[in-house]
Amino acid sequence: MPPLPSRLRACGAALCLLLGLNLAGCATAQPAARAAPSPQLGSDGNYHNPPNPGARASQGALRIWARFFLQSKQGTVPVDPIPVQPLTRAQLDALPHDANHLVRLGHSSHLLKLRGKFWLIDPVFGERASPFSFIGPRRFHAPPLRLEDLPPIEGLILSHDHYDHLDVPTIEYLRERVQRYFVPLGVGARLQGMDVAPARIQELDWWQGAEQSGVKLTATPSQHFSGRTLWDRDRTLWASWVIESGGQRIFYSGDSGYFPGFAQIGERFGGFDIALIENGAYDDYWPSVHMAPEESVQAVQDLRARVLYSVHNSTFDLAFHTWQDPLERIAALSAQKKVELATPVIGEVMTIGQPRENRLWWRGLR
Repeated sequence: MPPLPSRLRACGAALCLLLGLNLAGCATAQPAARAAPSPQLGSDGNYHNPPNPGARASQGALRIWARFFLQSKQGTVPVDPIPVQPLTRAQLDALPHDANHLVRLGHSSHLLKLRGKFWLIDPVFGERASPFSFIGPRRFHAPPLRLEDLPPIEGLILSHDHYDHLDVPTIEYLRERVQRYFVPLGVGARLQGMDVAPARIQELDWWQGAEQSGVKLTATPSQHFSGRTLWDRDRTLWASWVIESGGQRIFYSGDSGYFPGFAQIGERFGGFDIALIENGAYDDYWPSVHMAPEESVQAVQDLRARVLYSVHNSTFDLAFHTWQDPLERIAALSAQKKVELATPVIGEVMTIGQPRENRLWWRGLR
């Protein structure tokens, strides 16, 4: 059994995971009224994943709780500083308006400049991925720019309502600085609870689309779950996203286990210029809600994407693998499968379709 301080840290992390990330099944409250019917909405009032006979079951909540409480973690938090390239507003403004650019902010958070307009994906600028300010997974590094230094945001895309994707302090600061929020069904109520005006929110079901300033969006399926407490699991929908801008297509997986839907999305859209694919926080205790690196590579091949862009790592301690494991494994697998890999440094600007030299920046760091 680990010493008391480690056990307390593990207990705190487990509490936040069970409250906010819900890696195992939890009790649910009575169904709430829905704004619109959905094929994903069951008679129990909860949203459900698409059929997948190959999906493996997660362990129960008690077993996951016991593991977080009793098992000591090794190497899940970096000893050396994570490299961050600071960004300024002037640098962002100077990026060419006739191209599409991606900036990694950390974990799954990204700033995009799409043909001159700025967008955000799952922005988390808060210190912790947690319902609490004093306990829970704490970020390894500062964002590459301050929340206050963000340019005006044309659109903000959310994949689901977990704390490492939907951050209250971030949304409360941005609520009137974003022209429009694009979210899966039910997540609009979360935003309204953070004082975002309903007129700024557009909820989408899977395969529904929207357009904003020349950018086309489609909410697409994923295999995951939702919830921010022990009592609201699957009361809101989760989604991956297709973003089309200037003749280029971007895929963002959100959080997802591996499922046949990736091939369906790839076939429907005819492939992608780049796929931002979840690669981190995987574990045999929850094998169908997050992908192992081998599955992430297969998902990119199913999607027919030219570039695999690894996300959902290097910022928060959410599982038991070492912090470098997702990056090291995805690099080896991509080389083996001859898949072009992007593992940008936090704060690095990537221009879609432009050549770049990919750095394995984590090597040599403890």
